Amino acid sequence: MYRQHFGLREHPFSLTPDTQFYFNNQSHREVLSTLLLALRHSEGFIKIVGEVGTGKTLLSRKLLASLGDTFITAYIPNPYLTPDELKWFLAEEIGIAYSPDIPSYQLLKEINLRLVELAQQKRQVVLVVDEAQAMPRETIEALRLLTNLETEKSKLLQVVLFGQPELDELLDRPDLRQLKQRIVFSEYLQTISKKSLPDYLAYRLASAGYSRASLFSASAIVLLYKASGGVPRLINVIAHKAMLAAYGQGAERVNRQHMVRAIMDTAESRRYGRWLARRDYWLWPALAAGAATAIAIVPGLLGGMA
Repeated sequence: MYRQHFGLREHPFSLTPDTQFYFNNQSHREVLSTLLLALRHSEGFIKIVGEVGTGKTLLSRKLLASLGDTFITAYIPNPYLTPDELKWFLAEEIGIAYSPDIPSYQLLKEINLRLVELAQQKRQVVLVVDEAQAMPRETIEALRLLTNLETEKSKLLQVVLFGQPELDELLDRPDLRQLKQRIVFSEYLQTISKKSLPDYLAYRLASAGYSRASLFSASAIVLLYKASGGVPRLINVIAHKAMLAAYGQGAERVNRQHMVRAIMDTAESRRYGRWLARRDYWLWPALAAGAATAIAIVPGLLGGMA
């Protein structure tokens, strides 16, 4: 749509979790550093919690891309699995061929033997679970039992749980206290700060091939922050729509008016941002009429002065 108009190779604010667009802001940087450090020291369970749209999936993929060849990783994007499905998923990821005839206890033994073999080869196995708050209680218990597999010196399986705040509520259940006690590191993913928002926009644009002057006006960025609350997914949705509005008018920059239209079209925008957008929207006709009247009056005044 607007890529050629703005000189872009691809859309800069796509919702696809592409690590090319990973923005290394302070919160994400600190969480990623904690993850890498903990996994390299075989710390067992790690929990990362963040609100909807804060970039958990993108961070999980960045983590997987950052781990070296000594790690074997298994990524579960949809954790709504039965305990047996979870075991077979892990088994296949570590090189155990699927066989429907193997009973559950035998499968667990095969997993243990394979994990020990990998540990002897200095290979660490990491299971990354996205949207962990959706995992059934029985499957969470099966996951806990899998992490019981260990040598005298280290865990054979490490688990990283990414989830929404509901994950904390789930783990507060009395019957899951054993798992909660095993979480060595727990981090909370923050939103993009107001100060970092211009850098975030510039980074996404540059990653998509943009090389011109600043695309978003200062007032448009202020309004974008009010409407998004710094949530990356909302920032991307609104910024994309604002660029469409600018493209539709043939404008070279995204100004506040374009941002207002984008916010008005995004029901998920924060309340205060939508209020500001509506205020601007209804003020424009009055301001335009006032400007036209002033333009008409000025020549008469100038003529009287002459």
